[in-house]
Amino acid sequence: MYAYYYLRNKSHVKKTKTIVIYGAGQSGVKLQSEFTQSEYKVKYFVDDDKEVQNRSIDAIEVLSIEMLEKKGSKEQFDLLVIAMPSAKKDRLKFIYEKLNPYFKEIKVLPSMDEILQDKDYTKQLKDISLEDLLARNPQDLDKSIIENFIKDKIVLVTGAGGSIGSEICRQCAKYGAKQLILLDHSEYNLYTIAEELQTFEIVSVMQSVVNKKDLEITFAKYQPQVVIHAAAYKHVPLVEHNMQEAIINNVLGSRNVIDTAIEYSVEKFVMISTDKAVRPTNVMGTTKRICELYTQNVNGKNTEIVAVRFGNVLGSSGSVIPKFKKQIQEGGPITVTHPDITRYFMLIPEACELVLQAGAIGSGGEIFILDMGEPVKIVDLAKKMCELSGEKDIEIIFTGLRQGEKLYEELLMDESDAKTEYESITVAAKTLYDIQKLRIDIDELLICEDKIKKLKEIVPEFNHQKNL
Repeated sequence: MYAYYYLRNKSHVKKTKTIVIYGAGQSGVKLQSEFTQSEYKVKYFVDDDKEVQNRSIDAIEVLSIEMLEKKGSKEQFDLLVIAMPSAKKDRLKFIYEKLNPYFKEIKVLPSMDEILQDKDYTKQLKDISLEDLLARNPQDLDKSIIENFIKDKIVLVTGAGGSIGSEICRQCAKYGAKQLILLDHSEYNLYTIAEELQTFEIVSVMQSVVNKKDLEITFAKYQPQVVIHAAAYKHVPLVEHNMQEAIINNVLGSRNVIDTAIEYSVEKFVMISTDKAVRPTNVMGTTKRICELYTQNVNGKNTEIVAVRFGNVLGSSGSVIPKFKKQIQEGGPITVTHPDITRYFMLIPEACELVLQAGAIGSGGEIFILDMGEPVKIVDLAKKMCELSGEKDIEIIFTGLRQGEKLYEELLMDESDAKTEYESITVAAKTLYDIQKLRIDIDELLICEDKIKKLKEIVPEFNHQKNL
């Protein structure tokens, strides 16, 4: 009987590691109870609530973050667990930056949406991630207006298998779209998102936006009410070296989708744009700026046409983050183009929900700009990734700016932006451009020899940065 009890009750396990639990609520107390069966000894609780500070839970003292910092200067702890499932990302970032020097490892309990109540919390702990530290959590996300915009609608998404397009599809499914038309020219990308959403009402269309006749057949057959245009070539150096294809895909493709949407009386058309369209220094940004000009000046008739401009998203296929992860796994070095280069970052789900929210409030002709927070130094991003991976000694080398690359990105052409009812979304000032001339200019761009000269003619602020 004693042997049975001894094996079942692991409280006899030798405590060789120290742990601090941040959060003295129900989640923290449950974790503390579970850790009694492990090699970890819970040394302290930490909590932001002043009413529980300086008290004890099961003889374990509850500290403020400042009190723990003082103790951390004298003691070294093994593990910090942040047990605050409802905590905002900016609070996680604050805690991490304050307490990271005192811990060998930091883990977090998932959010309330992700946590499984019938499974031990200790088994659900995850490493704190870059996404946890950089996510913005916009405070004015209006889910009701997004639902009203999407619910019971037939929604067509171009580039449906891409990083942004696939998340737009997930969000549309989440907000109750009646049917999703997934349009992509990549067989693999289309297959991947279709498999993920197979329980939803979807149609997979393997098609390129460059072929307008095919688009017309698709629009006529499925009669979409909302179109989200995410299809584009976005990788700056690749576009520089494949200018003709990028212009055809980005400019002609966007014009085709917009014109077809107007012909088939789509209710709302939303084009995904980029901060690289602002005072562009590369071909990719300039092609997207031409698309913005088209959305602002075309006669939409019964179709409300808007564009949404934002910066980099964390985890996209073209993001620097997968590249850094691979370099870290290989032992380095990490390559950064310039010590002062900065970029805006946002989580893909955050960006896509705000895209839908902007689309919902648009009435036609607007370029909406998403608040991306503060720009992040890429070298700091690289250092943070090394830190999170536990590989702090990896070398970082600077390779020089690539063709068309800016030190920093902008979201506004000038300060004449207008506010919306949401702080996270503003509207860029309109740029007038005769639509008949723009159509002719695009036709000439497609066939002319000197593409750069014609791009500068259409977008005078295009300052092409060649190899630097």
